[in-house]
Amino acid sequence: MGAVDLGAVSALWLGILTSLSPCPLATNIAAVSYIGRQYRSPAKVTFSGLAYVLGRMGAYLGLGGLLVAGLLSAPRISMFLQESMNKVLGPVLILAGMVLLGMLRFPTPGGRVGEEMREKAGRGGIPGAGLLGILFALSFCPVSAALFFGSLLPLSVAKGSPVFYPLLFGFGTGIPVIIFAVMIAFGMRSIEAVFRGVTRVERWVRRITGAVFIVSGLYYCAVYVFEVL
Repeated sequence: MGAVDLGAVSALWLGILTSLSPCPLATNIAAVSYIGRQYRSPAKVTFSGLAYVLGRMGAYLGLGGLLVAGLLSAPRISMFLQESMNKVLGPVLILAGMVLLGMLRFPTPGGRVGEEMREKAGRGGIPGAGLLGILFALSFCPVSAALFFGSLLPLSVAKGSPVFYPLLFGFGTGIPVIIFAVMIAFGMRSIEAVFRGVTRVERWVRRITGAVFIVSGLYYCAVYVFEVL
């Protein structure tokens, strides 16, 4: 598999892992459940779920594209990143891995969206569901912030991709949401059991990914910072 393909798969995987993390997963299920209560038609619930996912994708694409394009367009910053990106990537991966493993904990702004704004968006029909997706996507918790700012953005900058990788990340965050929206639309009552199962799996997946991040970061530091390998 080529480097570009590996980067694309990594961006998609980071999005999926973000959506399976406890905070975003609970938020997504709550949002889709709230949307589902507004309609009796399975089709409208499904389309609202898709609008919610498109809202999330748009938020990540807009934020990621703006930040990455800004970094790449600034001549001095772009030159620094081209020369030193591998050196920067090592410590960034280590810090992101430590957050995923729970070794580092820090508050992030915008962790909760106001209840009033959430309810107004939820009453706005399918367009409101899209707005809800944007609002929840921008409500970063520590794990999602580490994956987006500490992993996806460096990857996008390294590959010079302000659009494709953030879009794949956003799509990855939406895959479980679409599944839960379909389950709710068709009245499947096993969603709570699925949620518990996904939470248990996510715990191990997050730990494995965090360990891989730290090992990769140590390798980058050894090769590009200390030049011992």
